[in-house]
Amino acid sequence: MATWILLRGLTRESGHWGEFPVQLATQLATARILTLDLPGNGVRHREASPLQVAGMVSACRTQLAALGIDGPVHLLAMSLGAMVALAWASAHPREVAGCVLINSSFAGISPFYRRLRPSSYPTLLGVLARGEARAREAAILRLTSRRADPAVLEQWVTLRRRHPVTPLNALRQLAAAARFRLPPQRPAVPLLVLSGRQDALVDPRCSAELAARWQLPHVEHPGAGHDLPLDDGPWLAARIGEWLAGLPDSLPEQPNAPG
Repeated sequence: MATWILLRGLTRESGHWGEFPVQLATQLATARILTLDLPGNGVRHREASPLQVAGMVSACRTQLAALGIDGPVHLLAMSLGAMVALAWASAHPREVAGCVLINSSFAGISPFYRRLRPSSYPTLLGVLARGEARAREAAILRLTSRRADPAVLEQWVTLRRRHPVTPLNALRQLAAAARFRLPPQRPAVPLLVLSGRQDALVDPRCSAELAARWQLPHVEHPGAGHDLPLDDGPWLAARIGEWLAGLPDSLPEQPNAPG
């Protein structure tokens, strides 16, 4: 049975996946779907967020070991989580069966003004300055989604009140994302790049630049924003299913790859 690990992005937690894990499970009927929180987010909101993406990888590997999961896993991750997934696959390719990278960006390949759109700066600064949960989450929803669903906002407000992310941890995560650079070589695992053309946070050209650099399959949703799983989860799950169906049944081993 294939195991899929889902990783969210900056200051987001497992609960922000919403209905998507169920939608993915419907598409991948025999797969086990697990969501992990990065340190500083979700159930781990009292922990200090690592200042390096490598520290986040270590934390995720420790969580899987505690769950008794030691086989190769598929990683599905967005934004900061996609950086964690790529670092994981690069450092420990034998632990990763494949990666789906959603709306991410990388230093060394995309300029800073595409990695974080300047038009998003006022909103992000306002989120850090606002103390009230509803105002913060409403601003994030407007920035990351093309569907301002009131029901989603209520869910996000509940999550923030239950697991508040400190401003310091938000800054630590921003620092880790800003300094993480694209690995010099493509990891020896299958990779799929997905993006939303209407992303107001990260320029979708960042995904296109990654795909071009490593000659990866890349599919862009014409109407989705940064939170692609929220904006069109069934579309996302379907693209993943198509990608998996096109992979060879067995991949050649990489005897010299670190693990």
